Amino acid sequence: MTTFVLVHGSWHDGAAWGAVAGELVKAGHTVHTPTLAGHGKGADKAVDHDACVRSVVDHLTAHDLDEVVLLGHSFGGSVIARVAEEVPGRLERLIFWNAFVPERGNCLLDEVPPDLRAVFRELAAASPDNSITMPFGLWWESFIQDADHDLAASAYASLSPEPFQPLIDRFDLRRFYGLTIPKSYLNATEDLVLRGEWAWHPRMSNRLGIYRLVEMPGSHEVIFTNPGLLAAKILEAAHDSVVV
Repeated sequence: MTTFVLVHGSWHDGAAWGAVAGELVKAGHTVHTPTLAGHGKGADKAVDHDACVRSVVDHLTAHDLDEVVLLGHSFGGSVIARVAEEVPGRLERLIFWNAFVPERGNCLLDEVPPDLRAVFRELAAASPDNSITMPFGLWWESFIQDADHDLAASAYASLSPEPFQPLIDRFDLRRFYGLTIPKSYLNATEDLVLRGEWAWHPRMSNRLGIYRLVEMPGSHEVIFTNPGLLAAKILEAAHDSVVV
């Protein structure tokens, strides 16, 4: 049995992992899906990136979890990198699923194309609480284009506004880039959120140094469109870290 801790991305909360977690549990593993500070419906959006990291560190320590395979999706990649700096002894492997691996000194907004950067800044400035509400058109066309309208709409209904401050906080990450924890990069090959010269792989993945690459078809949101395959690929990415 392996202990997985799955960290969601922007606009999501821990409940988004429901179907994927169910598949991993059926395979005999233990799964935790904490919700990051400032995320989820009704959450206070006045949080920073440090608060998001504390959410996971506190979950690991409160449940006394060790030998953990820690996975981060999208925004969650920046979170697990910093969690690894804080509690490296609790971690067996890191898995980045179409996730940010920020360069030292960058913030997450530095890691996206200028047009998307501008959209996010405008949406946050127009909001009453410095948050970003995902437009449905952007969601369906770029994040979950492999879904039909009904699935895209039902998944969209589960989203909530994203706190903006964690996207502009800068990271040192000196300790992360010195860690020897095994790492994997899971790449959904039809992910359209970052593409061309900005694509997740190999731009983000190659920053990990030595890592295991696992690829699968699908969009940025296979968590909704193909959770069974995503669970299987998570197990493949964990590989020698999986205890049967």
